[in-house]
Amino acid sequence: MSFFIAGTGSAIPDLTVDNYSFEKILDTSDEWITTRTGIKTRKFISDDNLTKIASLSAQNALDNAQVSKDELDLIICATLQGDYIMPSLACLVQKDIGANCPAFDINAACTGFIYALDLADSYFKAGKAQNILIICAEQMSKFLDFSDRSTCVLFGDGAGAVALKKGDGLKYIDIAAQGDFEDLYISGARNNMPFADKNTENQNGYVKMNGQNIFKFAVSTVTQDIKKALKKNKLKSQDIKYYLLHQANQRILETSQSFLKEPSDKFPKNLQTLGNTSAASIPILLDELNRANKISKGDLLLLSAFGGGKTAGTAIIQWSY
Repeated sequence: MSFFIAGTGSAIPDLTVDNYSFEKILDTSDEWITTRTGIKTRKFISDDNLTKIASLSAQNALDNAQVSKDELDLIICATLQGDYIMPSLACLVQKDIGANCPAFDINAACTGFIYALDLADSYFKAGKAQNILIICAEQMSKFLDFSDRSTCVLFGDGAGAVALKKGDGLKYIDIAAQGDFEDLYISGARNNMPFADKNTENQNGYVKMNGQNIFKFAVSTVTQDIKKALKKNKLKSQDIKYYLLHQANQRILETSQSFLKEPSDKFPKNLQTLGNTSAASIPILLDELNRANKISKGDLLLLSAFGGGKTAGTAIIQWSY
């Protein structure tokens, strides 16, 4: 026995930046961005910080699940980086919500939610937890080069969370990584140590991406991983109520839909208003569906994501409440 999702939550920053805003600072247009990505607006953190957004999504998930902070056995936060390198974002959220349990961060880039679910699965199966809180929170805006039109228009900030209880809602999960970094990476801080030659590499801490290579990787990975998950569970594509795919690009969603020959309403999306929120994209989308009462008990959901480090993950979850 593993877990079921008992509640969901999300939190979105207040600052909305539309495509026309980028026309003022870049050689681009709303039409260029929309036709290539499907994105119209995105949300950026301005007055708030990531800890506040993450804590709000966490509390929303706990309230939705009717789980007390005192019942939590573990907090896992998937993020590229919190407001501090240390302490972890999970520890800051733990303090904010008043919990008293172990808390730590993981980084699997945009696949972070699936990786966190896989980690939680191990804790439940080992008998080390009855209630686990997963938070995925990203402030992508601080990693963007706003002179690079190929990347800065793609991403947004936000947080999504799920409260997990021991149960049998998880039907399948599989994660992978190839370890490649050349096509998608964010460089670390420059070394200031005075006892060695300075690293002359340009390490500005911004997203660098080969869009064509990532697109090819995403399409091949998502379609093959979905095919594998369905076959292993002896399911047909029509058995899945919703396909919740990482919200990176409209064309990737359309290619996956075409591959499965399923209607577009089975592929919910929010990238048109939020952009790519990295690890937070699937849990935010899940919370939107949950609060709109679009998921019923017994529905099968297929989650699939890909990210930096050529990470990938797919899960099938049966909705249990």
